[in-house]
Amino acid sequence: MRKAVPLLCCALLWVAAAPLQAQVVSLNYERLSSLEDPLAMEFGDVTYVLNGLADLPLLLDLDGGADRIEAIGNFEFEASTQLSNRWLAAVTYFGQYVSDSAAETSSEEDYTDNLALSVGSYWGTVVLGNVSGIVREQTRRLRGAGNASLAFDDALGRLGDDGGGYLVRFGPWLFSSLIDDDDNVDLGVTYQRPTGTRDYRLTARYTDSTYTTEDRSRSFDSTAFSGVAEVIFGSTRWDLGAGYEHLSSDGLKADRWYASAGGRIKAGVLSLSLEGHYGQIGNEDEVSAAFGIQYDLARGLSVNLGLNHTDGTAERDGTSIIRKRENKAALSMRYSF
Repeated sequence: MRKAVPLLCCALLWVAAAPLQAQVVSLNYERLSSLEDPLAMEFGDVTYVLNGLADLPLLLDLDGGADRIEAIGNFEFEASTQLSNRWLAAVTYFGQYVSDSAAETSSEEDYTDNLALSVGSYWGTVVLGNVSGIVREQTRRLRGAGNASLAFDDALGRLGDDGGGYLVRFGPWLFSSLIDDDDNVDLGVTYQRPTGTRDYRLTARYTDSTYTTEDRSRSFDSTAFSGVAEVIFGSTRWDLGAGYEHLSSDGLKADRWYASAGGRIKAGVLSLSLEGHYGQIGNEDEVSAAFGIQYDLARGLSVNLGLNHTDGTAERDGTSIIRKRENKAALSMRYSF
C-alpha cells in the first residue's frame, strides 16, 4: 500500500494545477464544537477570529454506576494575514479543558491543545502542526444532535499528533492528505453538490496508521478504507457510512468491517438525531446506538440530551482488541460563541 502513496500524492498535485482556493483549517477534532458565527476583529493587516463553548453536563450511568457532573470548555483562535504575493498565512490554536470527573481514564489530561500553521492560495493549503484529525473531519459522518455520541464509528487506527497536510478544492471536489512523524498516511476525497432540491455528499478515505490497545499491551499496524454517502433535503439529513480495517501485529491478524447510519432533523428550535452502528472483528460483534436532542433557548444557549449505548468486545490470543460496554445518558446546558 505504501508504494501507492507517491502516485496518489502526484494525482493530488496534478489536480491542484487548476484554479483553486485556500481552505479554512479547523483543529477541533473533539465531540463538542460551536455552531455560532465566530467573533472577529482586525488590527492592521491581521484578522483575529475566536469561537468556543462551555458545557456543564450531568452524566448518568444507566448500568447502575456512579453518576457525575462534568465541566467542559473549549475555544479556537486564529490569526491570519495576506502576504504580498496574495498567499494567506494563518496560525490556529485550539484548546480544551475537561474536569477531572469528566475524564474517561485516569491518564487523560485536564487540558489538551492543538497548534498549526497554514499557508494557502489558489493552489490549495499546506498545514503543519497538530493536524492529525483534518482528513477525518473532512470525510466523516457528521455528528448527531445534542449529546449523542456514536461509538466505534471510525477506524481504530490513529495517526500521531504532529505532521503535515495538504488540502485542495477543485469545484465540488475537496482532496485532503496528511502524513505524520512516523510516516503514517491519511488520504481523503469529498464530493458535495446540490441537485434540484437536495444536496448530496460523498466521501472516501484511506488510512495507513497504528492502533494501540487500551491497556497498551500491543500495537497493531492498521490499513483502513471507509466511505460516506449523505443526502440533505430541507432541514433533514440522512447518511450512511461503511468501512473495512485490517489489523496486524507480530503474526496476529484481524479483519474488521463496520457500517453506521443515521438521520437528523431540525424543526424550529428543536433538533433530533438517531444513529446506529454494527460491525465485526472476526466473528465478534460491536454494536452502538445514539439518540440526541438539542433545544435552542437563545443565540448560543441550548439544552442538550443524549442517550448512548455501546457494546463491543473482541479478543485474539489473549489480547483485548476492543472492550467497551456502557449505557449512558447526558443532560447539559451549553453556551457557544
